[in-house]
Amino acid sequence: MQLSQPLTGTTWSETARQVESLGYSTLFIPDHFGDQLAPMVALAVAVEATTTLRVGPLVLDNDYRHPLVTAKEAATLDVLSGGRLELGIGAGWMRTDYEEAGMPYDRPGVRVARLEEAVAILKGLWSQEKLDWEGTHYRLSGAQGLPQPVTPGGPPLLIGGGSPRVLGLAAREAAIVGVNPNLASGAVDASMAADVLGAAFDRKLEWVREAAGDRLGDIDLQCLCFVVQVGAPRDEALAQLAPFFGLSVEEAADIPIALVGTVDEICASLEERRRRWGFNYVVVHEGELESFAPVVGKLTGQ
Repeated sequence: MQLSQPLTGTTWSETARQVESLGYSTLFIPDHFGDQLAPMVALAVAVEATTTLRVGPLVLDNDYRHPLVTAKEAATLDVLSGGRLELGIGAGWMRTDYEEAGMPYDRPGVRVARLEEAVAILKGLWSQEKLDWEGTHYRLSGAQGLPQPVTPGGPPLLIGGGSPRVLGLAAREAAIVGVNPNLASGAVDASMAADVLGAAFDRKLEWVREAAGDRLGDIDLQCLCFVVQVGAPRDEALAQLAPFFGLSVEEAADIPIALVGTVDEICASLEERRRRWGFNYVVVHEGELESFAPVVGKLTGQ
């Protein structure tokens, strides 16, 4: 479950407890400069308010923080939560955040290269007493990764993307790989229709499998669902969804980032997607918190 701020009429602590009580495994929060809570502070409050709920940013923009700072904050939250952190981190994509902060919006290759270095630094800080690093983007001298996380090797990394390079990095280094459409346009709309179809996800999962090699069985494959409608029969919902992406109803039925239909139909869709792509980790948004809970209840443990 991904949230940006407390549910209407509740505190953030109450919201976290509601997410936990409805059976969701993890509370995620994005990392933007708009109308949302600051992720690491909000996650710390959420773990104090709950007992089993896992938490994580989905995802931190690597460009906003030096990896030494990220490593310290993440390790601290891992310690204080008893190992309930899933650390999502990405190369950054929302241009308006960079413009608002007055930061250069480098081309994708540069941002991804920084992310690659940052991931190596995080893992080095969590596995060595001191780290020296001389890279293209970062330099560290005798850096101490303190406190050390309680999770051996550091909290599980979550890296998501839609390109071969980012998905390759995620498959090699992350415990959780998020397979996404290309968000270069900054919006989920008809301009990205070709990249949301099942055939595009077939290619993306092949990139993941090739890069992961023997560690594929140790990876959780995650899909962030941007369109979720629980209740109306699937055929009716697809007829409404198809024009949004400029697709036929038959094509709209093959969009992995959309989940529509009755509870039973959605459960069947998720089981089919697990067989086809290996997805075992699905994320929905705050608008579906209560309506999607029956799906969570039905599939938990399966």
